[in-house]
Formats: sequence, structure tokens, C-alpha cells
Amino acid sequence: MGRIAFQVLGISVAVMVLLWVSIAYLLANTTLFSIGWIDAAIDILGGVAVLVLTWMMFPGLVSAATGLLAGPIAAAVESRHYPKLPVPGPQPLADTLVMPLRLAAITIVLNVFLLVFVFVPPVFPFVFYGVNGYLLGREYFEQVASRRMDRSAVLALRKAHRGALLVSGVATAILLTVPVVNLVAPIFAAAAMVHLFERWRSADHSMSAG
Repeated sequence: MGRIAFQVLGISVAVMVLLWVSIAYLLANTTLFSIGWIDAAIDILGGVAVLVLTWMMFPGLVSAATGLLAGPIAAAVESRHYPKLPVPGPQPLADTLVMPLRLAAITIVLNVFLLVFVFVPPVFPFVFYGVNGYLLGREYFEQVASRRMDRSAVLALRKAHRGALLVSGVATAILLTVPVVNLVAPIFAAAAMVHLFERWRSADHSMSAG
């Protein structure tokens, strides 16, 4: 797990730096949103706008970037806490790439639209953490669950526990916006999701057997 932690830390730092540089360049050289008042406000805010946009984009993009490590993180948690579990079957490379790329794309699009709420401070935190929490809860769950279930079973279990997944996702989104903590938060999120998945799967098996 130590090696994985260093990998996640390295990815997180790289994503943070890349986001900062990319957003600063875009704001300085393009009309990013083609919405006059938003672009004017961003030009006025300058460096603050770069910071806000980096902070908004970081949770989803770092989770997408570390998505390829979800398997090793889950395996490490299982070997320690669930040693009797069989070794999961291999996942197609296409599947392991699609989920992180999908999360990255959806994160960028939705958070661009969420910029409108930045100018409504009382509403913004609820919308930001609600939307990103939903995305992160769903994606972390699917990354973990798809190692041991087929697609239809994953969707059924996700639907049965959508409320708890939203709460888990919001907690993850909050951790991913806390400085320093956000650099290793993907590890805690993936590990916690393994425990939730195994608890829910066991409960569903018990109900089916009963």
C-alpha cells in the first residue's frame, strides 16, 4: 500500500500543477465560456479565478487520473480485511479506461455549468458538493464493484444504495477540496468504498438466502 500511496500522491500533485498551468493559460489567452458577464468577471478576478477553477476541477479529475489504481487499492484492502475472497477475474483494459475518462469528461462539463452558482454564494456549496458527490460516489462504487460483479448486478446494487452512495460521494468531494488532505484522499475514498461494497453485497446475499 505504501507504493500505491506514493503513486497517488505523485498523480495528485501532477494533476494539481497541470490544472493550475492549463487554466491560467486558458484564462489569459482565450474567451473560455463565450458568456460575456462570466468572462468579464473571470478577467477581473484574475488569479482568484484560476484558484477557484482549479479547486472546482480537481476532485473529479484527480479521481479520474487515479482510477487506474482503484484495482490495486481494492486488492490491498481485500488482502488485509477480506483474505478469504477469491481473486477477481481480469477486467478488460477498455473498461478500466472508460470509467476514468467518462468521469473526467463529465466533471469538466458539469463544473463549467456550475460556475454560474459561484456568484450565488449561499447556494454554491450545496450544488457543487451535491453534483460532484453524486459523480464521485457512483464512479468509485463502479470501479470497485465491477471487479467482482457483472454490469447488471453493479447497477442494481448501486440503485439499491444510491442514498448512501451520495453521502459517501459528498464526503469524498469534501476531502478532495481540503488542501493537503486532497492529495491522498483518493486512497481513503477507494478503500472506504471496498468496505461499503462488501457490506452491501453480503447483506444482499443474506437477504436472498433468507
